[in-house]
Amino acid sequence: MIKVYKPRGFKQWFEIYKLYQRAFPNGERKPFSIIWEMYRKGKTDVWYCEKDGAFAGLATTINSEKMILLDYFAVSKKLRGGGVGTAFLAEMLKQYDGCGVFGEIESTLDSEAADMSTRLRRKRFYLSGGMSETGIEVYLFGVRMELLTYKCDIDFESYKAFYAENYGKAAARNVLPVK
Repeated sequence: MIKVYKPRGFKQWFEIYKLYQRAFPNGERKPFSIIWEMYRKGKTDVWYCEKDGAFAGLATTINSEKMILLDYFAVSKKLRGGGVGTAFLAEMLKQYDGCGVFGEIESTLDSEAADMSTRLRRKRFYLSGGMSETGIEVYLFGVRMELLTYKCDIDFESYKAFYAENYGKAAARNVLPVK
């Protein structure tokens, strides 16, 4: 059984930070200080997942009035493949019932990617969890990404506007369509 809640102390924040550093490539990680600052301002939720009392995973979201970006989602490597991620994702989607949720994954349409099996496995995970393909690909700060959604529609312009609203116009200039 898992429990999902916002971190309550330094130890939990430190576990989140360590998994964040291990689970996401340098090119896809924003400085953790940005996550912390947005959390303090109420624009980001950070979630702590535990299984049987032990740290199991993290999730962060960027929140606007009607749309939620599932920004980062990771399960501890030793717990992957045992249903923790599936239960955690279901709980995350329940947290935002009534809002549209969308996420970004490394493109599975980029035939030059060396880690295609990992990308495809990640995409299957989100699709089996109830998310849907949009057919939209973007370059996000130079990284080719696909957009997935849950109970919402999104197009490139509204996606870019979401970035401008939450990160500023300068950041939104780093959101480009894949042509």
